[in-house]
Amino acid sequence: MRIYGALEGGGTKMVLAIVNEEGEIQEKTSIPTRTPAETMPEMIGFFRRFPIEALGIGCFGPLDLNPDSPTYGSITATPKLPWRNYPLTAAFRNALDIPVGLDTDVNGAALAEATLGAAKGLESCLYVTVGTGIGGGLIIHGKPVHGLTHPEIGHMAVTPLPEDPLPGGICPYHGNCLEGMASGPAIEKRWGISAKELPEDHPAWELESAYLAQLCASAMLSFSPEKIILGGGVMQQKFLLSGIRAKTIETLHGYIVHPAIEAGLKDYIVEPGLGTESGILGAYLLARDAERNTARSSSSVCDK
Repeated sequence: MRIYGALEGGGTKMVLAIVNEEGEIQEKTSIPTRTPAETMPEMIGFFRRFPIEALGIGCFGPLDLNPDSPTYGSITATPKLPWRNYPLTAAFRNALDIPVGLDTDVNGAALAEATLGAAKGLESCLYVTVGTGIGGGLIIHGKPVHGLTHPEIGHMAVTPLPEDPLPGGICPYHGNCLEGMASGPAIEKRWGISAKELPEDHPAWELESAYLAQLCASAMLSFSPEKIILGGGVMQQKFLLSGIRAKTIETLHGYIVHPAIEAGLKDYIVEPGLGTESGILGAYLLARDAERNTARSSSSVCDK
């Protein structure tokens, strides 16, 4: 059975896995994200232990995902300075001599949910992770959306609520964008306590539901995904989903008429179908795509 390497690259840790062609995780480990000089040899050493056909990477960004760019496959203007302008794809390809696929971590997770998880069988979905930061991956016609750069869902503007004690947000770039208002650090800055320690009846969750509802309503009005999937550490507070659904309907104010809304959005705004494995399984799918694309390219060259 063929096996593939999968890497979910985060700012604090790197998750590495070996996944077989049936999508079953055979081995999985994680290591701290240090400098490239410290982290890359350890990751390369892990993958060299297995006869993998290809490697897929879902990574923090920003990333250069333009195949025609001379720096394609690199991490670009990240605030994680040791990784800035690091040629991630080329480094793995040169070390392992196998096809390497790369996308953002959230696009990878969105791809996994669209292919194997909560949005399986649909043509489109939006996956959003709400945690230390907020990011989103958009799938349209079965493929991740890329444009001028990759979409930055977490930095869309939201309207601060009058009762919010932190109306200016915490984002150093945009202040009261979604990440500045609804991320884990924003919650902690606002209330002086981490989100996981706040009780269910705390007013924090009314604000959180309202801001994430603004996101969901904007997404429905902008590109009308067939499903919205909310994951990440903050969304481990399972009671949040019902509040977000209700406030999304309020925010839309009757503009969109659809049976999903009449049903209260309970099957439309959902938690990840793959639980905490969306990211690593997305990386596996990127590896499969990289292998297929390499085979097609080789076939085209032979045909000529």
